[in-house]
Amino acid sequence: MHVVYPGSFDPLTNGHLDVIQRASRLFQKVTVAILENPNKRGQYLFSAEERLAIVREATQHLPNVEAHTFSGLLVDFVKRVGAQAIVKGLRAVSDYEYELQMAHLNRQLLPGLETLFILSATRYSFVSSTMVKEIARYGGDVSKLVPPATLRALKAKFGR
Repeated sequence: MHVVYPGSFDPLTNGHLDVIQRASRLFQKVTVAILENPNKRGQYLFSAEERLAIVREATQHLPNVEAHTFSGLLVDFVKRVGAQAIVKGLRAVSDYEYELQMAHLNRQLLPGLETLFILSATRYSFVSSTMVKEIARYGGDVSKLVPPATLRALKAKFGR
């Protein structure tokens, strides 16, 4: 089965990477879909191209994982790459409530499309891209929260 793991990945965290690695063991092919939302261009720390490079470097050891950027509806991207399902990571009940709504909407737009949830590893359940950016912005150590590719990109972005 071919699945799509969508997100903004701004930036990629160890929690994201954990979901990608676990999905790669469960499914034949995993496509990481990096959202490029033109309405939020100024709100991202990293450009879509930078996020794509980070994800590709961090997943290069996984032969059945590929990464692409996309804009527009996720269901259109899923159809374009020929995937059969969406994979989402869940950290908390609040994630579930939002992701359940999105799963129903996506299935409404593309009947038969399933969304599969992978529970976050406990050690990453508190990690979010927003928190990582905030800590890094103020010079805090995020080396245990992000893969080396992300750490290098954060250091370059914040001049540290």
